[in-house]
Amino acid sequence: MRRVYDAEPLRVTNGTVGEVMFDHVSLGVADLERSAAFYDAALAALGYVRLWRNARSVGYGPEGFTGEAPLAILRQGAEAKTPGPGFHLAFVARSREAVDRFHAAAVAAGGVDEGKPGVREHYDAGYYAAFVRDPDGHRLEAVLHESS
Repeated sequence: MRRVYDAEPLRVTNGTVGEVMFDHVSLGVADLERSAAFYDAALAALGYVRLWRNARSVGYGPEGFTGEAPLAILRQGAEAKTPGPGFHLAFVARSREAVDRFHAAAVAAGGVDEGKPGVREHYDAGYYAAFVRDPDGHRLEAVLHESS
């Protein structure tokens, strides 16, 4: 059975309203308990919460979100593989402090530092971000787009 949801347009950080491009993203993980603990901590720093859990997966998104969870982690065991070079998943941050909290929480929860919080002038003068790898090796980013 196909589910259909009414969704408000996504409000992005620069104050404009745009269309949502993705319905959801799923990442395969080797150890669901370990990964859930990591994502609980890292995403809470950005204001996102665990929306549901079952024996095979955990879903995350904004508190009160209904419909398909924007992010899910799926138990894959030894078959879990990262997408490979060039892939990373960027989460919206609402402030520099949120980016800083994300990085600190992710590293404390077993992630690997891939780029401390700071302005990435080679992207844009208003691009404030931090990068980590989760326990399975997925490259993650928290980013704030400030006016430049």
